[in-house]
Amino acid sequence: MDNTSQAVQFPFARKKVRESTFLRFIALGLEESLSPFLDPYGRNLSRNLSLKAAITAAVLLLSAFLFRLFLPESPVDYVLLTLCLLVVAPTACIESIEDLSKKDINIDVLMTVAALGACLIGRGFEGALLLVLFALSGAMEDAVTLKAKKNLTDLEELLPEKATIIDDGVVFERAVSDIRLQDVLLVRHGEMVALDGTVISGTGALTLAHLTGEARPQAVSKGDKVLSGARLIEGSIEIRVECTSSDSTLAKLVKLITVAHERKPVLTRSFERFGRYYAAGIMTAAALVAAFLPFFGVEFLGDSGALIRALSFLITASPCALVLAVPIAYISSLGLFARKGILVKGSHILDALVICQAVAFDKTGTLTYGVLKLCSDVDPENLRAFAAVERGSNHPIAIAIAEEAIKKGLTLPEVSEFISIPGEGVEGKVSLNGNIQTVFIGSVEGALKRISTETDLMKSAEEARQKGFGTACGVIDGKGYLLQFSDTIREGAAASIERLKSLGKEVLILTGDSKENADRVADEIGIDIVEAQLKPEDKLKCIQQLSEQAGLVMVGDGINDAPALARATVGVSMGTMSSATAREASDVILLHDRIDLLDWMFQQAIRTQHVVWQNLILALLVIVLASMSALLGELSLWVAVVLHEGGTVLVGLNGLRLLREKSR
Repeated sequence: MDNTSQAVQFPFARKKVRESTFLRFIALGLEESLSPFLDPYGRNLSRNLSLKAAITAAVLLLSAFLFRLFLPESPVDYVLLTLCLLVVAPTACIESIEDLSKKDINIDVLMTVAALGACLIGRGFEGALLLVLFALSGAMEDAVTLKAKKNLTDLEELLPEKATIIDDGVVFERAVSDIRLQDVLLVRHGEMVALDGTVISGTGALTLAHLTGEARPQAVSKGDKVLSGARLIEGSIEIRVECTSSDSTLAKLVKLITVAHERKPVLTRSFERFGRYYAAGIMTAAALVAAFLPFFGVEFLGDSGALIRALSFLITASPCALVLAVPIAYISSLGLFARKGILVKGSHILDALVICQAVAFDKTGTLTYGVLKLCSDVDPENLRAFAAVERGSNHPIAIAIAEEAIKKGLTLPEVSEFISIPGEGVEGKVSLNGNIQTVFIGSVEGALKRISTETDLMKSAEEARQKGFGTACGVIDGKGYLLQFSDTIREGAAASIERLKSLGKEVLILTGDSKENADRVADEIGIDIVEAQLKPEDKLKCIQQLSEQAGLVMVGDGINDAPALARATVGVSMGTMSSATAREASDVILLHDRIDLLDWMFQQAIRTQHVVWQNLILALLVIVLASMSALLGELSLWVAVVLHEGGTVLVGLNGLRLLREKSR
């Protein structure tokens, strides 16, 4: 039996947990409760173990308190209190000893010292309450973080472990990690594409709705590229594998999101550095309070004594809420970005988005689809002739003519004596209306050689180019026709530009395309500033200036855009249309090329920053007010504990609000 791929199922009393395997568990580092090395009872017990232990300790502590309240003469309360401490204290002590051995005096050490100090002075209930609430708070923090990272967990679950292979007519399953380049995958209805490749047989419809939220399926047939992570909702296809499991689109996406969660914003890094000194400082301050307050007339022991004040100060001044305030907001926001089909490569990019006041677009492939569309009104018979001659060509003009013929439902005649003339175009004999006619399509210069009468074709073509249209000329038996083509504007581009302007953003086009083409697109979608015919170094210079002046978001897709994306304050690349180089250089990837989400990105980044500052202010208020009250003897030990842990929970819940999408 192959333990690397055998699936192990484990039932749970109330909730059925996903099937796990040795391969998945080792590769993805899943939580211990999913380990296939454990028996069903062990897996059931280990699931949410920290939360279960904290709840058990809380029940024991509450029971001990009730016995002391109603049966003060009974020793049962001490037994229950001891059991409570046995549940929560060992873990806290072991973790604190490990931290101290590494010379790391942190919040966990502070809480453990405060709790043990309370127990040593006969305040066992307060010490136990602190440990229980700290354990519950820690378990809730883990749950909050897990919920915020749920999109990453879901992506990991999408990674398939096996795929169906076809080899010399034999169909069998193989582990995805063992599949080689050029192997042939069989993907059936309802299955997921395991690896990137090209369709070599069959037809179907793919959807990425489970991954990016985009509901529209994409039809695929022979010759089309398909990406891992897509699900086949119609048909059956065979795919020639073009990458290994570690290089697949879905594997890279999981890796990028993992890195994004691990890359911390400036505030988080600053607090972590500050925390190393803060914890030691608070412990020192608490010791000084206990030592010197008796010299100012405060008794050492007692309900309001120096020792109790020192312990209360130690608890309330601990920065649990402060440490949680920043990361929980960013993690929650990144989770929502991922759910919307936007991959952000780190929390710090959200801060950069807030300061950006300008948005620059490349034109082709970004504001447009990079696909030509026939704009001229062509007689159906002539269109049949042109499409017939261009049949089978991959030239953008040929594809545009063929698409228009298909759209109008035209049948194409046969072509004879077909020739391709380098630098001019293509020519062939076509049967039209019972007559064999010579049909040419290509450049204006090539067409003029075949036109028998005087014409202003060259002048018309030049006027069309000045308006930003691409041109070609067709000739049928000596009569010329001008064909005009335009790049297709991306759906929703104009509305997106309008929303960006309403946010006060300066919007411009930076492109290497001609001035005429760029102006036509700009006029159509409402952009006022256009910089065209830019060489890569010119574009880079513009972006550097804009980034330094006001902060710039650059949106692009091509290899030539990679330097610009890297230099901009925030680089945004298209997920399906952009080159791998552009995706690597960018800070944000629109997984389904939805530029209509750009304004939402800005709003969510601002919203995230607001929540971060709300959390910081709330955490600081709790720390300052509670610690000052503790020093003045206004807080009993148990109130200090409740205030401290309550502030942490409030900060966590406030950060979780960013998981909910705010309506526009």
